Amino acid sequence: MKLIILDRDGVINYDSEQFIKSPDEWKPIPGSLEAIARLNQWGWRVVVASNQSGIGRGLFGMDMLNAINEKMVKSLAQVGGRLDAIFFCPHSADSTCECRKPQPGLFRQIGERFNVSLAGVPCVGDSLRDLVAGAAVGCKPYLVLTGKGLKTREDPALPEDTLIYPDLATVVADLTG
Repeated sequence: MKLIILDRDGVINYDSEQFIKSPDEWKPIPGSLEAIARLNQWGWRVVVASNQSGIGRGLFGMDMLNAINEKMVKSLAQVGGRLDAIFFCPHSADSTCECRKPQPGLFRQIGERFNVSLAGVPCVGDSLRDLVAGAAVGCKPYLVLTGKGLKTREDPALPEDTLIYPDLATVVADLTG
């Protein structure tokens, strides 16, 4: 099984310092939805792993997160794409949970759900915590320079074998040849 794990905000859609709190605020990065559709066409299973601390902070509830994700799924369907699963951590930044990236809990859940080893599985993120969480379970880290990616690229803690790309579309073009 070909599996890829994507962060949401800053990879698929534009990020915001004030969080994405409604479907109206969710706006896809140009080319990202088509890139996911291309992965689907090439037989990849596409999973999202996202911190959603806005829930833990009380900025929005599960109904709103579901509405945001529904917009993403419908937008993907319009270009022939789909997600195989969406995993998220609802806890606030000060939580000691295992699921909040940079902890690897979400990735472990994905491995268990799909009954696969995550060794070598591409993990695409725009922040250090995305890549550290994936690398902790053996994923291959891909940094995109959208979202927080430009700042993240300068971080000395970036996993050594991180591949750096301008955006999700160029990652996918490389993976699907």
